[in-house]
Amino acid sequence: MDIATIISLAFLALVIITVVKTAQIVPQRSAYVVERLGKYVKTLDAGFHLLIPFVDRIAYKHTLKEEAIDVPRQACVTKDNIQVVVNGVIYLQVIDPKDASYGINDYRYAAMQLAQTTLRSVVGKIDLDKTFEERDAINVQVVHALDEAAKQWGVKVMRYEIADIELPATILDALEKQMRAERERRAVVAQSEGERQAKINVSEGIKQETINLSEADKLRQINEAEGKAREIELIAEATALGLRRVAEAITSEGGKDAVALRVAEQYVREFGNLAKTNNTMILPAELSNIGSAVAAITKTLEAAKAS
Repeated sequence: MDIATIISLAFLALVIITVVKTAQIVPQRSAYVVERLGKYVKTLDAGFHLLIPFVDRIAYKHTLKEEAIDVPRQACVTKDNIQVVVNGVIYLQVIDPKDASYGINDYRYAAMQLAQTTLRSVVGKIDLDKTFEERDAINVQVVHALDEAAKQWGVKVMRYEIADIELPATILDALEKQMRAERERRAVVAQSEGERQAKINVSEGIKQETINLSEADKLRQINEAEGKAREIELIAEATALGLRRVAEAITSEGGKDAVALRVAEQYVREFGNLAKTNNTMILPAELSNIGSAVAAITKTLEAAKAS
């Protein structure tokens, strides 16, 4: 290989290196921090960029996407001196690539350490029972502490979530017994409430049944009274109608004679019955003159009609 070929290859390699150093393509949702001779110059957004070869260099590359960082498990002591093991997840996002590059050496590691410290402090202020109930409150307090510190790092802490809380075996056993006792108590209360409600329902049913029976009896008596009244009214109307027809028959031709004959027949029949049922008889003075008795009755009817 001659000297000209070597020079050509060296020139070609220099051109390739120069192009690589000069042209930069930044992916979407990314940011590159550029230094010129060791000093910050600018931040490259997504797209195609040209740099000064051998003078500018890409010092830091940051993603602008939200990142999920796992916080390692750590032991925390609650207010009532119970040790629990807690692990969680931090969600953060780079807002200012320059501050994220020069504000702190490693913002991910710093965020994890601060999250652990803050979590121990927050858990130490509450009792064990409230540790499970107030997860949201714990998460909010950790996020607030992290976000205040991360402002100088060019990072925004979006949220913190407790992934798991582990308890010692003795505490778990005690909690299980407590929960079992609470469930049994609730079962007894529910049963007593059910029995009480059943008794109330039965008494309400008896009460309603008594009311219904009394109402039915009342309606029955009203119906019977109305029926009797109607019966009396109908009998009275029928009696009046009968008397009216008898009166009309008496005033008609031959009516008086028929009445006299009827009275005489009844008089003789009743007198005969009296003789059959009694050994001792009281005879009226006018017994020998039945005609006079019939005439007296006829006179009475005429007087009633005249009045």
